[in-house]
Amino acid sequence: MVALALVTSLLWGLADFGGGLLTRRLPALTVVVASQTLATVVLGAIVVATGAWSEAGARLWFAVAAGVVGPLAMLLFYRALALGPMGVVSPLTATALAVPVGLALFLGERPGPVQYAGMAVALVGVLLAGGLTRGGGGGVPRRTLLYTAGAALGLGAVLALIAEASTTVTGLFLALFVQRLCNVLTGGAALWAAARRGAPVLPEGGRELLVAALPSLTFVGLADVAANGTYALAARMGPVTVAVVLASLYPVVTALAARGVLRERLLAAQAAGAGLALAGTLLLAVS
Repeated sequence: MVALALVTSLLWGLADFGGGLLTRRLPALTVVVASQTLATVVLGAIVVATGAWSEAGARLWFAVAAGVVGPLAMLLFYRALALGPMGVVSPLTATALAVPVGLALFLGERPGPVQYAGMAVALVGVLLAGGLTRGGGGGVPRRTLLYTAGAALGLGAVLALIAEASTTVTGLFLALFVQRLCNVLTGGAALWAAARRGAPVLPEGGRELLVAALPSLTFVGLADVAANGTYALAARMGPVTVAVVLASLYPVVTALAARGVLRERLLAAQAAGAGLALAGTLLLAVS
């Protein structure tokens, strides 16, 4: 179980890093639609091979809702990664786990002291990482923080919806397929509308650059799908709280990849804020 959860964090972290790099060369919405289309094809094959169609039921509407919200959240996330330091954006987006917690509060659950501490620590981290927006010299632009906050809210909603979409492994495959099919339909409609308004759909290098990026797009889409699968297996094999904690380490992978490949340098306050946001996320997960 531990190995599967750690593989989940590795795959999510690399998918985030790859998506962020792609959006620096390709339109963000194009990256979302292309990578999700490739993931949908693979998931469709898995659904057919496992006979997951038999799991269809009313719960799939949660997957449909997740598929509608998902493209907007991913678009905001990729734009944030393209504009700001990955070592800050990724940990702040990980506070998406606060959304399921907030939903539980609304439905009557009451968290313990550790959960309250996690919320407070994450909030301090967000404020500290974003407090440099007016100071220049490496501060995170306000627009990047807004994109990041929107992405965290949307991704948190997707987590809560997918959790309600299935109760079995094969049902999870079907739910993820339906979610990504809706991702493609919703994102495709948004891409078409953007093209009608004259927004760029292809990169400046034209169709050739998009074709050249297909291996990277495939990796991003498949890494995200594989991470969902390994996380589901880890959560079923052992304590869910332990699986969530280990899987939540993916921003560390993204930050290390950005540091190693892009040579990103963070101000001390930014690094501290990102670390606090990640610490708060882990506290929310363990309680």
